[in-house]
Amino acid sequence: MRTITHWIGGKPVTGESTRTSPVWNPATGAQQAEVLLASTTDVGAAVSAAAAAFETWSQSSLSQRVKVLFAFRELVNARIGDFAEIISDEHGKVLSDAKGEVQRGLEVVEFACGIPSLLKGEYSDQVSGGVDLFSFRQPLGVCAGITPFNFPAMVPMWMYPVAIATGNTFVLKPSERDPSASMLAAELWAEAGLPDGVFNVVHGDKESVDALLEHPDVAAVSFVGSTPIAKYIHERGTAAGKRVQALGGAKNHAIVLPDAGIDYASDHLVAAAFGSAGERCMAISATVAVGSAADALVEAVSTKALATKVGSGRDADSEMGPVITAAARDRIVDLIGTGAAQGATLAVDGRGLTVPGHEDGFFVGPTVIDNVTTSMDVYTQEIFGPVLSVIRAGSVDEAIAIINANPYGNGTAIFTGSGEAARRFQRGVNVGMIGINVPIPVPMAYYSFGGWKDSLFGQSHIHGPEGIAFYTRAKVVTSRWPKVAEHSAGGASIDTEASGSSFHFPTAT
Repeated sequence: MRTITHWIGGKPVTGESTRTSPVWNPATGAQQAEVLLASTTDVGAAVSAAAAAFETWSQSSLSQRVKVLFAFRELVNARIGDFAEIISDEHGKVLSDAKGEVQRGLEVVEFACGIPSLLKGEYSDQVSGGVDLFSFRQPLGVCAGITPFNFPAMVPMWMYPVAIATGNTFVLKPSERDPSASMLAAELWAEAGLPDGVFNVVHGDKESVDALLEHPDVAAVSFVGSTPIAKYIHERGTAAGKRVQALGGAKNHAIVLPDAGIDYASDHLVAAAFGSAGERCMAISATVAVGSAADALVEAVSTKALATKVGSGRDADSEMGPVITAAARDRIVDLIGTGAAQGATLAVDGRGLTVPGHEDGFFVGPTVIDNVTTSMDVYTQEIFGPVLSVIRAGSVDEAIAIINANPYGNGTAIFTGSGEAARRFQRGVNVGMIGINVPIPVPMAYYSFGGWKDSLFGQSHIHGPEGIAFYTRAKVVTSRWPKVAEHSAGGASIDTEASGSSFHFPTAT
């Protein structure tokens, strides 16, 4: 059985702990590897390596950092196919989806390549007599990332390129369910010339997470995952005096109005609900059909759900692969059954799907549940599977009220031909990321990603301008260079008459 190790100080490391966790191939249901689970001591070794590397990396020139970033970008771009195969084998998503994930991660690397401009400070000349004022930003130290299984390449790339570009060092704790993409990234960082210890990877479970949250040398923690864990990490991390950005779960809605093109809207809803088997924090899991749009929309979405090609992620014909584990499959199947028991209508039932040649795989077929109410479990819980719930509403305002009553506020969308309705929607919903005829409104890397309400704990969104601010802290310098009086006997003294010193609070003059 292949064993996946940690990466500490520029090389693979076995570490102290002998605990392991299985890594499955979701399409076959077979275990393909085991991954080591770090102990507190192992995490301490990674943090120590990062802390030592920070002493020199934080003092490196912007030119040196950019040179490494550009080299890393080229190496990742050349290995997109390798990343995609690793992701497909461990996560289950289809190869085209996995390649798209890596490409979106690369966009953050490219954003970070512009760090010389992004770190420019401010300067004000002559704010007072002989006084100038300027500011600049400095790195924090050792930063940690704790990332989810659903985007094993992209989400870590939302974090570490920006942290490293701004002069920090990094310890990544990826999901133990699909850890290999992070190990390939570590190898490519080393090949790009990144000094040993700047980027480290430790695999693990709660023990390693708690070790990062409690370690005094970890200055900041970035997290993406479920809301309960995001809240836990935010509370523990901030109590320990760390900066924390913790992105939680989602229940993303898409409103469909009668004036929307049903064929267009249903195409995008099916892709947004069932792409990556619904295991996306930006997946559309609930659609609010307004008025007369409902019946036609359910019929169109159901027809397209039944036509979705489900199979191994390695199969070029597959549009949707399996879910990550057998436990995830069983939980999704149970929730579908609960929805039917609570009075919803199963327009398309994806339970019991068998893929020929992959009978032991973790498959759930696309599922459409109509006549869902906001009190049902399929609505209140984050299913994280290929299940689309349809809620019916009488008006745009009622649909907006449904969205605003939901505790999550990650992403949302509206399908309409009305600019007035779209504008009312974008201003009225309490959600961080909004799509207008765009079902998955993930912003580009030069904007920041993040939701509202229970989808975010802490003030900072991830990557983009807010990422730069999160991984740095500002210094503001007020400077004066008083005139020096020369003396014939040698030496110098300050002209005290022009010094401007006073016992009252300093003001501009």
